[in-house]
Amino acid sequence: MSDEPAKIILGDTAISAIERTPGRRWFARSKDRHRVLTQCENCGAQLTGNYCAQCGQAAVDYRRSFRHVVADVLESFLNWDSKFFTTIALLILKPWRLTNEFLAGKRVRYVNPLRLYLLASILFFFAVNYGAKDLRLQPGKLSPKDRAELEADLKKGDLPPAAREQLEALLLESPSPSEHGTKMGLFIATLFSNLPYMMLCCIPLFAFVLKILYIRRHIFYIDHLIYALHIHTFAYVGIMLIVLATIGLNRTAQGPIAGWIIALLWIAFVVQIFLSIRRVYRQGWFISTFKFFFGGFVYLIVLVVALAVTFFVTIALP
Repeated sequence: MSDEPAKIILGDTAISAIERTPGRRWFARSKDRHRVLTQCENCGAQLTGNYCAQCGQAAVDYRRSFRHVVADVLESFLNWDSKFFTTIALLILKPWRLTNEFLAGKRVRYVNPLRLYLLASILFFFAVNYGAKDLRLQPGKLSPKDRAELEADLKKGDLPPAAREQLEALLLESPSPSEHGTKMGLFIATLFSNLPYMMLCCIPLFAFVLKILYIRRHIFYIDHLIYALHIHTFAYVGIMLIVLATIGLNRTAQGPIAGWIIALLWIAFVVQIFLSIRRVYRQGWFISTFKFFFGGFVYLIVLVVALAVTFFVTIALP
């Protein structure tokens, strides 16, 4: 496996659109002429390619038309867009192949693992916070300002009896939130907002669990970390897709058929994770099965401990 930690984690940096060298383009313009650089403008070394061999600066002339810069930005975006969808498709269908390709050095065609994880994490925990908003303790549906306005309206003497009854019923349906309920709701909201940081800290721990499980394979820790990023990203994307499919099936095909389809999706989700472990680490079925369940149990303990620490940290925060 590869031994390039810095390049694997922080590499694959998207080249700035403005630093793209002239060549074959989707938005070709035959009339645009550029000053050909023969020496590096930074260190003065002789140029032999698109980048300086001494300092690494791009051999590009920044004094060019705005139209050219806009075309470069569009081209850069479309290229990244193609790379992103290629990575996502491979992540969902064959997550083990994405890891193996990346560790084999084929990194240009795929999105960097850390960036991919951060993007999936943002979407996943945004969906979690949105879906769990009803679980937070919110005793009152009315804000204090709205409640004060309604109470002021009730004190008016010219209020019709029917309107007065409606306002009184609305106030009864939405009792004034207690101080305890308000603090509990704030605590739960803070706890949910800390979950992304907790999971980001758990990924190196998961890679450490893999390092212990495969200690005799002499695999670099950074390779375990790459797999940990990919498999967590797969978990986030897979869970979101299954939840969306569940919502859609419950609305369109209620009954046992929808239940079976949802169950098959979850089974396929778990099978994909198991196959990824077996095909990334290339061990037999029995050993892979044992390490899948044992490693999963150990990581579950890690998650429980991390959740407890996050709980107490949330309490300790002002």
